[in-house]
Amino acid sequence: MPWFTVRHTRRGGIVVVVVARPLARTAFRAGLLLAAAAVVLLPLLYVVYPLPMRELIEREAAACDLDPLFIAAVARRESGFRPGAVSDRGARGLMQVMPETGAWIARELGLRDYSADKLFDPAVNLRLGCWYLAYLLRRFEGDAVAALAAYNSGEGTVGGWIEGGRWHPDQGADAIPYPETRHFVRNVLRDYRLYRLLYRELPRIWPAVAAGIRVPRPES
Repeated sequence: MPWFTVRHTRRGGIVVVVVARPLARTAFRAGLLLAAAAVVLLPLLYVVYPLPMRELIEREAAACDLDPLFIAAVARRESGFRPGAVSDRGARGLMQVMPETGAWIARELGLRDYSADKLFDPAVNLRLGCWYLAYLLRRFEGDAVAALAAYNSGEGTVGGWIEGGRWHPDQGADAIPYPETRHFVRNVLRDYRLYRLLYRELPRIWPAVAAGIRVPRPES
């Protein structure tokens, strides 16, 4: 079958009608395959990118004027949402707060009963971690790349890079001198984009996701 047909009008005119049926069938099949892939892959993405303790994360993020999905991305990368996680360097809890950093933040917040063991409490850890991230964002004039780099490698380290001309936030995450910090920042930003897609953008356009149909919802 040709990809167009010629039709004559009653008044002697000619109309060219584009058919392109093979192309239309191909596009239709591709659409079906994409839809099927989405049905299969979306639940897996929600398993890989969960949002446990959602109300707690939202509460502590709001208290520091932060996007809760940004906090979720950091917590996923830092601890895998494990409240009892301890790093090789001694960082603790959901957002991997160092005990000495936690003590300083607790003083800033006026928390009198702070102890390092309380970093295993999700509510305390999130409060301190959110406050610290908000502090770093202010310190580096709202630049998320610099704030995340400082969260991972230390405020003084990143400040030294900038002052010494070794790195500047305008250069982006790919130019961060420390490989570990570079990977951390890139991964958090990638996770943040996926969290926004899964928990903010898709629910707006896909009622099935908004209603929670076939979407695993981790318990707090």
